[in-house]
Amino acid sequence: MALGKLQKVLISESLDPCCREILQAGGLRVQEKPGLSKEELLREIRDCDGLIVRSATKVTAEVLEAAERLQVVGRAGTGVDNVDVEAATRKGVLVMNTPTGNSLSAAELTCGMILCLARQIPQAAASMKEGKWDRKKYMGMELNGKTLAVLGLGRIGREVATRMQAFGMKTIGYDPIITPDVSATFGVEQLPLEQIWPRCDFITVHTPLLPSTTGMSGHGHREVWGELGQPPSAHSPPSAGLLNDSTFAKCRRGVQVVNCARGGIVDEGALLRALQSGQCGGAALDVFTQEPPKDRDLVNHPNVISCPHLGASTREAQSRCGKEIAMQIVDMATGKGLTGVVNGQALSKAFAPQTKPWIALARALGTVLCTVGKQVQGSMQVCTLGTPLKEAGSYLTPAVAAGMLAGGTQKEVTLVNATLLAQEAGLKVTATHSDVAPEPDSSTGLVQVSLQGTPHQVTGTVQGSTPVLRQINGATFKLPAPLSGPILIYRAKASDTSALATLTGLLSKAGAQLLSYHSSSTVAGEQWSIVGLSAPLPNLGELKPRVTEIFQLHL
Repeated sequence: MALGKLQKVLISESLDPCCREILQAGGLRVQEKPGLSKEELLREIRDCDGLIVRSATKVTAEVLEAAERLQVVGRAGTGVDNVDVEAATRKGVLVMNTPTGNSLSAAELTCGMILCLARQIPQAAASMKEGKWDRKKYMGMELNGKTLAVLGLGRIGREVATRMQAFGMKTIGYDPIITPDVSATFGVEQLPLEQIWPRCDFITVHTPLLPSTTGMSGHGHREVWGELGQPPSAHSPPSAGLLNDSTFAKCRRGVQVVNCARGGIVDEGALLRALQSGQCGGAALDVFTQEPPKDRDLVNHPNVISCPHLGASTREAQSRCGKEIAMQIVDMATGKGLTGVVNGQALSKAFAPQTKPWIALARALGTVLCTVGKQVQGSMQVCTLGTPLKEAGSYLTPAVAAGMLAGGTQKEVTLVNATLLAQEAGLKVTATHSDVAPEPDSSTGLVQVSLQGTPHQVTGTVQGSTPVLRQINGATFKLPAPLSGPILIYRAKASDTSALATLTGLLSKAGAQLLSYHSSSTVAGEQWSIVGLSAPLPNLGELKPRVTEIFQLHL
């Protein structure tokens, strides 16, 4: 799979027409088939390079396995818990989302829910439709002076906070990523969770569905959530929510709860018990652990306001999300760049013209090291040298791992899945950086890759746009050797030139040409030679007796 070579995209749910129009204008063939059954999806996905979904389509491991050509799954929205991200990563499929597309719509719905809880608007409206006029029954409360706890201070959480401050609410919150100084700029005082529970009148949650938000008991663990965490796979059911029996018991009696984020963040059983006891005075829910919910006890409770997952259901959000995901996929297809990537952040910089030769170098170094070292297991260290490569480790390290694994049994190794597959193959990859690179490469930088506990080490750089080898196992090439196309790498006695003469004869017989020849410094009486060929040699038998070791690669 060559990322960027997209041709056909399937849209499996109803999206704004602008999504299709942008994809087609970008040169992609588009198939719109909303409402597919699982069996139909498995058939339709087989020859598609891209898939665009909202929240209804379940992109499971089975679907990904059936998608023989799939390169990208685009989620027109924020949460990707309907996508098996781990299975996608394993197969080398990118998962994208549009994290800003529905933020305003979700925030506005949350604010509406808070107002409805305070004044029981839906219940009063339903009573009027039944012909009643019951003013005393629906006594509400003012929001002015009340305390709102915002759990998760990402895009949506901060939009909710700033809007509710206009009603005179005091906003406190918690997020393990956003710093207190940053949250203070939008009026939220950050506190440990243990201090939040007894202080708030209203709680609204804006976190992804993670183990830390479906099983945390409120001890203030510094775990990654607040809309910034890594989304889970599609089959990770929640156990006990962030709001559960323990945390409800620590809250003020009559606390009001809003969940417009993800079902499972609030333990539904605990919420029902808190409502029944009066510990929770009311709840507004747009999301459920199971959608639609089969157990209706919570939905039917008189103090519960519920909606059928409407957070992103505005014309503006749907248009925005459809437009954004289409533009992201067109940019990927045309090689302009990657944005909104969930599982291959290293790839975001891989599309920049100046980084492509370095990625090619890193892959080549990984392949050379694996071939010379004759192993894929153990510990590998990737060291970037020189200021220009200070931030390059994030994308060069998976590229080296991809090169190491390229000759193995894996069907396909990409920058998306290389790190995961390397771990599974028993290869531990670490990255380091030094701002100092030796001359003459101080202005461009060097990449050095070594197998820990062995003498095997390779070093390379980029000259112009060509990846070149500087050093192999302590032997230095005065003139760096190009690492592209078919090459021969061999080690032989420095005093024996018969290998080159034999190689010339083999090339003549095969009708191939010698494009380049580079020899290294002498180490222990031996030299390494790198030979660039116009075509691979069919047989190295005549060369093997004349060298210590020899390898043929196509880089």
